[in-house]
Amino acid sequence: MICKVLKFPRSTYYKAKNRKKSKLEKFNEILDQKILEIYYDSKKRYGAPKIQKILEKTGIKVNIKTVQKRMKKLKIRSIVIRKFKNHKTKEGIKQLLNIINRDFETTTINQKWCAD
Repeated sequence: MICKVLKFPRSTYYKAKNRKKSKLEKFNEILDQKILEIYYDSKKRYGAPKIQKILEKTGIKVNIKTVQKRMKKLKIRSIVIRKFKNHKTKEGIKQLLNIINRDFETTTINQKWCAD
């Protein structure tokens, strides 16, 4: 009845209904459970890098990008924000000579140029 109303083939409906989960889907379900378990055990402090390391220690080999994608799908993220670290440059700022000495008068165009 529903298939007639929606103009949807019955064979497609039964194919979707009786479909078995693939190995990847099963693995992702297990991975999601493990990620959530680690995430809540850490009181929502761990992000993808730490979760990935813990998974690796427990024997589940998974890429960090996979953990990031699964966390995004689960709509979870670390509550800890990394503090800003100021990285000073190795080279000092060079002081150049003041050639103009605040004399900006010129007789032609493009005789003197100035920049910050």
